[in-house]
Amino acid sequence: METVKEPKIVDDPKDRGRMLVPTPCLVEALIREVPCGRVVTTDQLRERLARDFGADLTCPLPTGWFIRIVAEAAEEELREEGKTIEEVAPYWRVVRPGGRLIDKFPGGAERQAERLSMEGVAVGVRRGRYVVGDLDKYLYKL
Repeated sequence: METVKEPKIVDDPKDRGRMLVPTPCLVEALIREVPCGRVVTTDQLRERLARDFGADLTCPLPTGWFIRIVAEAAEEELREEGKTIEEVAPYWRVVRPGGRLIDKFPGGAERQAERLSMEGVAVGVRRGRYVVGDLDKYLYKL
């Protein structure tokens, strides 16, 4: 039987207040809230998680790891379980602050750009990096 880990709230070692350490399930659930054709930033995810649990901030390291785990799991579900793109967690809708796409996702920023473009999100290249053009237009408020 699998045990479900609960998120923890700890004192921030940098003395910024109470810090949430989330779980992969919490991160996945928030990602699934983002509608087609919209994006959220990693900062927005962390701010919403902290707010939901009455913390001052959310630890960025595990949040980043869990976003990546959600992405890898989604691709595995597509590849090995035969799920459709509509059935998996839409990790490609998560971008860095400023709209930069995430190179560490499966298939890199190129695959993320393709998926976002298929949903009608304008993606371009700035300084050699893929970015969402006119980020405010596509940003979803969590």
